[in-house]
Amino acid sequence: MTPRPPRRTDWASLRIQRAAAKQRSQPTDGLLYEPNHLTAETRRELRDWLGTIHPIWEQRFSPHHPPPPGQEQRWLLRPVYWLGNWQFACLGYYHPPKGIHGRAVQAEPFPPVLARIARTIEAKTRKLCEPGDVPRGWTLNTCLVNFYGERIGAGGRRHDTARVGEHKDFEPGPVGSISLGDRALFQFVSSSRPGARDAIEWQQWLEDGSLQIFAGPRWKERLFHRVQRVEDKRDEKFDLHLTDFDTRRINLTFRYVPEEHIVPFARLSQDDADDVRGYMETLARHSPFFAEALRARMGA
Repeated sequence: MTPRPPRRTDWASLRIQRAAAKQRSQPTDGLLYEPNHLTAETRRELRDWLGTIHPIWEQRFSPHHPPPPGQEQRWLLRPVYWLGNWQFACLGYYHPPKGIHGRAVQAEPFPPVLARIARTIEAKTRKLCEPGDVPRGWTLNTCLVNFYGERIGAGGRRHDTARVGEHKDFEPGPVGSISLGDRALFQFVSSSRPGARDAIEWQQWLEDGSLQIFAGPRWKERLFHRVQRVEDKRDEKFDLHLTDFDTRRINLTFRYVPEEHIVPFARLSQDDADDVRGYMETLARHSPFFAEALRARMGA
């Protein structure tokens, strides 16, 4: 009988299995996952509101903020929408202590459904966290809405962009997120050396309607996090104002930016205003808030 050749080791799967075993034995101070957080009524209200907004596509760089040497202009992987303040990619995002001024541009206030969700997350966060992990004045006044799915190109060709690489959220204090649609594999990873951020410290499937909160030196400051993949099983259709994009997951990330660091469009520097004016004009087509912001700039 001819012996079977030895199986090749699936190292990626093995790492995930080991991380899952490690996950079950580790403490979760500063980390909370709550499945089925949204009630059916709140979920319907949130979906209805999502159908009223018009997300936009952004480019990573701009004329006054060009690509660094060796990099090229590129589109972000997914369309986005911000509430509270808009952190345009080309302006560099909010990144204290150096990246503060001109990074967070005043945006629409939270609609009632988001305001209620944010207040609930704040209450849970204060019970979860050590007092020192919640900055003075902390409140969830910023929300990034990310859309995960497939970009549809020329000839109907599809390109799956439902992932996010290793990164940190630099806004001070705890972060909370709400997930809708297909579940996503969310991982916290550590870096032993530059370019090697792949040691999985903790991972969690983020289910539809779930809440995740992370805070503190370990989860918020030391570790990177990423969305490794998003399943494609629910077959749920989101009624969104998006063309050439098929959405299967939506994530709303709630953060805190000190009010004194949020700048109205009218007070942006001329160079920065020129770089994001096209985005502002696109937003203003469907938003009275951004239309007024443009008028205020013209009258300043």
